[in-house]
Amino acid sequence: MITIRRADSLGLAHSNTLTLRCHFAFADYQTPQDEHEGRLRAINLGTIPSQGCYQLGPEANVDIITWLRSGSLRTGVEGFPAEAIHSGGLHLLSTGAGVHGLAWQAGADGASFIQFWLLADTEGGEPTQEAREAFPKLEDGGFRIVASGFPEDDPEEMEVIADGAPVTLRALSRVLHAHIPAGEGAAYQTMQGRDLYVLVVRGGITICGMSLSEGDGAMLTQTERVVVMATQDAVVILTDVAS
Repeated sequence: MITIRRADSLGLAHSNTLTLRCHFAFADYQTPQDEHEGRLRAINLGTIPSQGCYQLGPEANVDIITWLRSGSLRTGVEGFPAEAIHSGGLHLLSTGAGVHGLAWQAGADGASFIQFWLLADTEGGEPTQEAREAFPKLEDGGFRIVASGFPEDDPEEMEVIADGAPVTLRALSRVLHAHIPAGEGAAYQTMQGRDLYVLVVRGGITICGMSLSEGDGAMLTQTERVVVMATQDAVVILTDVAS
């Protein structure tokens, strides 16, 4: 089953001084038909003005991935050193048993970001944070794993610790990223009992014979394989979560 969420139908949530565009119910945007799917709690799009700050907290038992579309951010998470995030980079906060204060401050040029919230499989534990610079584009335009809770994706298991290694989630979930040239495609295979959400960051694609443009999303429930074809140069983010 596939459900399309068009960019012009996204909900609006007000959090701190920002208005977020939301693919799922979040904060004061609450509609029953847009409740979260499986372990994917939220996908929110936001823009922070120059030197502006987005603040949250307290939060617990959730992984918050902030992927920066443009500009720059400086993180401010209670108990952790600040991290500088630039365009194409990401920041992961695994909140564990709880974090009281979270903040992301934009640089001089402001910041545009996409935030993914994934529910942890187990509660508690010490909070952790990780950051990555922009991930290298794969030559074949396929999907690159940028965040994962699967043991086989652990960079220590692969014996390769590098900038391109995925950050570590606390759930059996994945977040993947692809630059797909126009006229080409990218395929992803998972296992039974999974839900996939495809978000078009830039460009245009087709999926299951349906056309999607920038800002559109597609939820595929109980799906083991998806093929994304680019109708124009496209940037796509895919989440793979337990149903």
